[in-house]
Amino acid sequence: MPRTPSPPSLRPALRASAPAPSPHTIAVHQVLQMLLGVKDEEDRAVLLARAGISQALLESELSRVTQAQFARLMSALLRHHRDEFWGLGSGPLPLGTFASCCRMLVGQRKLGEALRAGLRYYHALLPDFVPRLVVQSGVAYVRLSPKQALSARQVYAVRVFMFLGYGVMCWLAARRIPVNEVVYPDHETMRRSDASRLFQASIRISTDGEWGFRFDAKWLDLPVVQNLESVEEFLQQAPACLLVKYRDQASMTERIRRMLRRYLTEEMPSLEDISQMLATTPQTLRRRLQREGQGYQLIKDALRRDVAVEFLTQTDLPLLEVAAKVGFSEASTFHRAFKGWTGLTPGAYRQAHNEPVEVDATRE
Repeated sequence: MPRTPSPPSLRPALRASAPAPSPHTIAVHQVLQMLLGVKDEEDRAVLLARAGISQALLESELSRVTQAQFARLMSALLRHHRDEFWGLGSGPLPLGTFASCCRMLVGQRKLGEALRAGLRYYHALLPDFVPRLVVQSGVAYVRLSPKQALSARQVYAVRVFMFLGYGVMCWLAARRIPVNEVVYPDHETMRRSDASRLFQASIRISTDGEWGFRFDAKWLDLPVVQNLESVEEFLQQAPACLLVKYRDQASMTERIRRMLRRYLTEEMPSLEDISQMLATTPQTLRRRLQREGQGYQLIKDALRRDVAVEFLTQTDLPLLEVAAKVGFSEASTFHRAFKGWTGLTPGAYRQAHNEPVEVDATRE
């Protein structure tokens, strides 16, 4: 059973040194989407092996992979397809497209100029949708309009472009650009998406089948601070680095996540406790989390899940000790919770992660 917490009044609001942020994990659904452009089952197996992802993890739709595994999959798919869209579009994007665009963008003075130039650059290359920047009434809208009905893999290509485009924006200005809302065309895509967490904004359903994201137009006046020297360092890590580089550590979701990390071995504080620590009201805290597309219980469950995955995949700690480190005094309770989060028991998850995989070097 969870341990009894100390009274809220005795807890320091912000303990002296904040713990290191816990790595977020990525839904296995995203892995399956990235593989939509791979038709051959043997090729899929080789690519998963190169990423260190066991086939067993893909058999549960609730399962998660680490950011490192997902980044390795992106690199493996790039080499496999010789296509910077990983085989997701109806036509390939030539290798070097992303690098050429980034080198061009660092020559712009302001973020708005760079964004327009980048979207024009890709407008001529993208076969399935049209990217545009629309500014109206002080709001900037990066709008992605499909040219025709899209297949499942083309839909994912739109989502990938939207996320990576946002990451490049943040890199150019060397800061996270706050997003007001993300626009998706239907509820089903929204339900399966991590967009709310990635953009830290709520999702709105469009009425015209478009995709995109909105932010305050004032950010378009930010200077482009990158240059020809820094772009080369960036390109050695991109696009995988965009998974985490500009996550907003100042957002309410991330602040609460860091605070809760200290209480993992005991019962988590309540929403009222946290609001007291943050000198705000529970109602205000709920509204702020809702704007970020989050809820307090979701944050608690995701933190425990991600830390458990971290211990299961990166340590040899006994399962009972892992359970204790994420706030469970009984292994059976931890097993039920972890299976509810990932679809696998902790032991099965560790076994799947550590399962030896063979790579056929002839199928590169």
